Amino acid sequence: MSNIMFIALSFFAISGGIVMLVYKNPMYCALGLLISILSVAGLFALLNATFLFMVQIIVYAGAIMTLILFLLMFLNIKEENLPKEPNKFLLIILGAAVMIPFNIVILKAVAKLPDANMNIMENTFGEIKTIGSKLYTEWILAFELVSILLLIALIGSIVLTQKKKMNKENS
Repeated sequence: MSNIMFIALSFFAISGGIVMLVYKNPMYCALGLLISILSVAGLFALLNATFLFMVQIIVYAGAIMTLILFLLMFLNIKEENLPKEPNKFLLIILGAAVMIPFNIVILKAVAKLPDANMNIMENTFGEIKTIGSKLYTEWILAFELVSILLLIALIGSIVLTQKKKMNKENS
């Protein structure tokens, strides 16, 4: 049963990625991203990684997708404002053709790996307490650097929005 779930979730994750590439409307692309994010969350659930599953649902599918959809609705992008992409499907096919040899090499390398113990981990694997203690002791510098990076991105987006608003008012 888990193999069927894995195949189905993988199919939906790949389909969401294809939707993001093929459709021109940003709302459809955002919904394709949401399908991919939820599928990856399901894959984390299959792996018994409860913390990653919850983070994927709460942070990415919840907060980030809400932010993306809010920005898309706020910007009100019209079809005529989008760039023309005359060779879009040709480039997608070319990119897929370039990536196929790399994927074959990776699959061959994975097939040559020795068999691993696939037993379910002990009950403490993936617990929030364990992850939190590691995050705030061994990884505190990386955690703080990521928070500063996110703050800079937030300030940059506000500055860019204000510049665009001022240019619109001056025109």
